[in-house]
Amino acid sequence: MSPWSPLHPLHLFLGLIIWSAWLVFLYGGLSVACEFAPPGVEQGALTWINAAMFGLGALVSGFLLWSARRCWNAAPASDSDAATGRFVARIAAAVYLISALAAFGLVLPGVILHPCIG
Repeated sequence: MSPWSPLHPLHLFLGLIIWSAWLVFLYGGLSVACEFAPPGVEQGALTWINAAMFGLGALVSGFLLWSARRCWNAAPASDSDAATGRFVARIAAAVYLISALAAFGLVLPGVILHPCIG
């Protein structure tokens, strides 16, 4: 079975790996951007940093949602021989969905907070 198949066990934890990479990229990028090109405090939350974080967060979350739908739809019909594939696909879809919600939740503070506090 190919690792790109939605029934491959790799998908059981790939959503969490993508989410954790997004977390590191988001906060690392935020730190670098605030160090080298901090926006003015008078701008509030309407800054280019927050817009970039929001846009990239929407892309990452969209990819994770697409992956969740792909795994959910790939689950085989109720056949006793396909029980393992169905289990992997449904659990992977749930993991992708939770990862998508968590990935988008990381950028929600950017809607109301200035990115470079301190």
